[in-house]
Amino acid sequence: MTHHLLHLIVPLQAEDALVEWLLEREDIPGFTSSAVAGHGSSERSMTTAEQVAGRSRRVMFMLLLPEETAEAVLAGLGEDFGGSGIHYWLVPAIEQGRLV
Repeated sequence: MTHHLLHLIVPLQAEDALVEWLLEREDIPGFTSSAVAGHGSSERSMTTAEQVAGRSRRVMFMLLLPEETAEAVLAGLGEDFGGSGIHYWLVPAIEQGRLV
């Protein structure tokens, strides 16, 4: 089974709702989240304070999922979080495992 790593870059105001949404899905076995800062040319999505600081605070979620599940999650996110400013990318996972 081919797995993919789904990265979600989420505005802070959507973090709690997204955590709850992800935890309610039975097809998601777990995920990792981390505070991140976005840097770049998307000033239109940044507050004045973020423009002055040169970065925007976000939360990154990482989910390792079968490809079909990842596509279903993206479809669900589009329905339930459309317009919320979530940015994503989906990349194949070459290998996965646990070091013992």
